Amino acid sequence: MESAEIRRRWLRFFEERGHTVVPSASLIADDPTLLLVNAGMVPFKPYFLGEVKPPAPRATSVQKCVRTPDIEEVGKTTRHGTFFQMCGNFSFGDYFKEGAIKYAWELLTGSQADGGYGLDPEKLWITVYLEDDEAERIWHDVIGVPKERIQRLGKKENYWSMGVPGPCGPCSEINYDRGPAFGVEGGPAVNDERYVEIWNLVFMQYERGAGTGKEDFEILGELPSKNIDTGLGLERLAMILQDVPNMYETDTLRVVIDKATELSGVHYGASDATDVSLRVVADHIRTSTMLIGDGVTPGNEGRGYVLRRIMRRAIRNMRLLGAGGLVIGELLDVVVKTMGQQYPELLEDRRRIETVALAEEAAFVKTLKAGTNILDTAVTDTKATGSTVLPGDKAFLLHDTWGFPIDLTLEMAAEQGLSVDEDGFRRLMKEQRDRAKADAQAKKSGHADLSAYREVADKSGATEFTGYSATEGESTVVGLLVNGVPAPAAHEGDDVEVVLDRTPFYAEGGGQLADTGRIKLESGAVVEVRDVQQPVPGVTVHKGVVQVGEVVLGSAGYAAIDVTRRRAIARAHSATHLTHQALRDALGPTAAQAGSENSPGRFRFDFGSPAAVPGTVLTDVEQKINDVLARELDVHAEVMSMDDAKKQGAIAEFGEKYGDRVRVVTIGDFSKELCGGTHVHNTAQLGLVKLLGESSIGSGVRRVEALVGVDAYKFLAREHTVVSQLTELVKGRPEELPEKISGVLAKLKDAEKEIEKFRAEKVLQAAAGLAEGAKDVRGVALAAGQVPDGTSADDLRKLVLDVRGRIQGGRAAVVALFTVANGRPVTVIATNEAARERGIKAGDLVRTAAKTLGGGGGGKPDVAQGGGQNAAAVPEAIEAVERLVAEAA
Repeated sequence: MESAEIRRRWLRFFEERGHTVVPSASLIADDPTLLLVNAGMVPFKPYFLGEVKPPAPRATSVQKCVRTPDIEEVGKTTRHGTFFQMCGNFSFGDYFKEGAIKYAWELLTGSQADGGYGLDPEKLWITVYLEDDEAERIWHDVIGVPKERIQRLGKKENYWSMGVPGPCGPCSEINYDRGPAFGVEGGPAVNDERYVEIWNLVFMQYERGAGTGKEDFEILGELPSKNIDTGLGLERLAMILQDVPNMYETDTLRVVIDKATELSGVHYGASDATDVSLRVVADHIRTSTMLIGDGVTPGNEGRGYVLRRIMRRAIRNMRLLGAGGLVIGELLDVVVKTMGQQYPELLEDRRRIETVALAEEAAFVKTLKAGTNILDTAVTDTKATGSTVLPGDKAFLLHDTWGFPIDLTLEMAAEQGLSVDEDGFRRLMKEQRDRAKADAQAKKSGHADLSAYREVADKSGATEFTGYSATEGESTVVGLLVNGVPAPAAHEGDDVEVVLDRTPFYAEGGGQLADTGRIKLESGAVVEVRDVQQPVPGVTVHKGVVQVGEVVLGSAGYAAIDVTRRRAIARAHSATHLTHQALRDALGPTAAQAGSENSPGRFRFDFGSPAAVPGTVLTDVEQKINDVLARELDVHAEVMSMDDAKKQGAIAEFGEKYGDRVRVVTIGDFSKELCGGTHVHNTAQLGLVKLLGESSIGSGVRRVEALVGVDAYKFLAREHTVVSQLTELVKGRPEELPEKISGVLAKLKDAEKEIEKFRAEKVLQAAAGLAEGAKDVRGVALAAGQVPDGTSADDLRKLVLDVRGRIQGGRAAVVALFTVANGRPVTVIATNEAARERGIKAGDLVRTAAKTLGGGGGGKPDVAQGGGQNAAAVPEAIEAVERLVAEAA
């Protein structure tokens, strides 16, 4: 049975039994605690936590998931993969243990002719929580599983929670016996390789308290409403139904392995080492395809780094297998064709996915060369200190700057005989992640406890947004926090977070900045609103300061936004939509939105592109946008079902989470996008759009920045003034400026070359005198001294080498010259072969001199360079070099 059929049967089975089919959410997690969706229940988490009311009492889904903590095990075990699909059925206060168990057994053991999976009931083993008598009774008395095939396990194996206070409960796992070929008998308690887990049933019936780990927490009591969360691993079931020994040989991955063997010439099964590499390639290419498909782009942090690391592991493993040239395109094509049966959007978006992937592969080929040079230097410096451990900050630099996965650094360092300070590296990585998470969460919640916002939502419901049609209106204070803590009142000068029952204020989201304005209460109190966020779904929080009076919970008032700011932001947001469509028209569908920010009078728009956009194309895009403004197209919004929006061709932003009903913003016959933001009513209101330019912000992602309306006019006015001044200076017409300025710059460049040549000649004239004045130090000719300040490091190096060459007679010679450039001392030291035979090395001398100067340095035995902070210490450094030469001689 193919994987696509397993998926179809799952959804059909539960839909026929009253479950609402929920499409897989994007892999980009709508959760500040997660980078990526890593479990089937993640999209349902707000329902289980009580943050949002479930849309239906029963639901089912097949959720795309990515999990990377065990990435090092990929390819080595039978069932570790970074991407997997979790089939789930969920009950929110509806059926409970018996219902979930009956459904699971019916689907697994029902005949394939009747829509089931047709598993042999005699090969299914059950585990239940140690104290869950009810679950064991149902399995034995109701389903009929023999007691010898039901095993009880402890909290670590068969108890579920989110790791924090909240819902929890016992689990019951269904395991399949793969037979003696996979190990000893005895059930899943003895051998989980033979008795592989395929389905986990979680019975959420308790509330847990604080604690650490999987076992150390207190059960506070029963939940008022009991829920069901189950998960069946599609790949694991496919492994069984397709009768293959591991998940890599199932239909959706084996085809990738076959393509990898074709490209590399290495056959699957040739050796354990090459098999592991082929499995890594298959798994990682599929994961990369799915991540890019959901809008993730390679980068050096967050989910972008997850993708980059996975892609680069795949590329390097292909090179280890002997594949030359670029290979990602052909491998990715196989994945798109195979997974496209389950996710048709991959087929529709094939070109964009390939563009991003190919750009990353090309970048990594360059990175391998450049990063290898950096690593070689770091290895040399490490060995020079006598250490056998590459510092963690060096490994972090390779990751952060060059995108080197840590495992690549570990392997390449090992080839040079070094280990890596992994603890130091991971500490720096954690610090970086913690900073990013803290910044993101602080922006959303202002460091307040999210439970405070959830409590407001529970008591007062969601905030009604009136800002599409109104800029001010009556409202009531239904939530109040002072310095992040719930409070009944706030006084003048207090930093507050105010929740209203209804508001015209737009909360930051979808790339649009928040509104600002004022809330005036009946008591006369005034709150200046400086930011607006939605820390939990449906709750709009107005952040600001009490300017006058006292704000009391429950007070009635009047909320009014800064209309001038709103209008400027609306112009920018509408201009963003026009820019998106114009870019897609010019570059194709690969120019899909990858992010944006709409602020008063200006915007930035990020989009997919493998290369820079030519200036002529950007000019055409700008012209097209302004032509649309002149057409005075009406802008209108309409709420409709997602299916209807897709039928109308509305564009969705990657990474955004949409419900069943979506808002579609249409601009005449030119643009149609899913959007929750505010816009102008007619394109003529934009006035003018000026694109300032575009640049790269990551592999395969470009950014356009632009001005709108009055801001665009002011910019052009300034530009006109500058052009007028330049035409006056060069005595020419505006169209002659490029040629005339180019001529001036050419002359200036020629003059600089002449000055440089003269200065270098002047420096080198001192070489003969320095050589003749070399001092004899125990048989070593030492030419040491300070040359004029401002001498460049390159000229100093040339001078040192010239002086060394002038000391003849076979004598051992050391040349140590110093200069001060930009207030900092620099030294270059060289030795000849005779000096090196006596054990005198330039690198040792430079380290001594640089230390005296308050800095550092290094190099090779024949020539080395260093510097420091203390220019006044140059004479002392010269003396230090002379002492060291005397000791070595």
